[in-house]
Amino acid sequence: MTINEETNLKEKKAVQGMDAYYDQAHLWGRLTIWMVIILSVLLPLYLSFILGFHPGWGPIIAAYIAYAALMGLAWTMEPILYFPTLGVSGTYLAFLTGNISNMCLPSAAAAQHAIGAEPGTKKGEVAATLGIGAASLMNIVILIPIIFGGSYLLSVLPEEAQSMLQYILPAIFGGILGQFAIKKPRYAVIGLAVALSIMLSPIGALKNIFVAILITVLVSIYLDKKIIKA
Repeated sequence: MTINEETNLKEKKAVQGMDAYYDQAHLWGRLTIWMVIILSVLLPLYLSFILGFHPGWGPIIAAYIAYAALMGLAWTMEPILYFPTLGVSGTYLAFLTGNISNMCLPSAAAAQHAIGAEPGTKKGEVAATLGIGAASLMNIVILIPIIFGGSYLLSVLPEEAQSMLQYILPAIFGGILGQFAIKKPRYAVIGLAVALSIMLSPIGALKNIFVAILITVLVSIYLDKKIIKA
């Protein structure tokens, strides 16, 4: 067997392996998400029609319309914007466990960075899935004692320590920005400029993380094309 034939055989096996991996990811991803959807709907159905606490369809529809107006953009853009980093299996897992922006996405990015994998590649997707899975397990391990003892823990923390908790999420986003800024400083400058412009904008509807991500992506693509042409 020649070197070319051996290489082609390895590539063929790799493609077949990823195809089988995707089949299993779609199977279990759809199955588990539908299970969670059904379980989530069962409680309000039980409260409404078994215990008799149904508020009427008017308030339900009004609340849905109000919430959809606020979060409709996120429902549409989240899967699209996060998919290049999370991949197929990572997207299923992230939307199943939740905490995408403050747990799953940083974990996926950290796992990819640790092994030198680029987002959007097969290697990056597998790394993202393993990172999200490990983070989800650790989240469960940490969350259970916090649920039972969190109130007591907060009550004994000094006020200075409690005031520091509000900086946890910005610190996570800052860490992600720094991680990617080292590789692509131009993207970091664009992202910061777009986010600052949106925050200073008088239009309240624009003050949304998904709007900032979308504009940053579009501006970055546009500038990359201009640089390539030049």
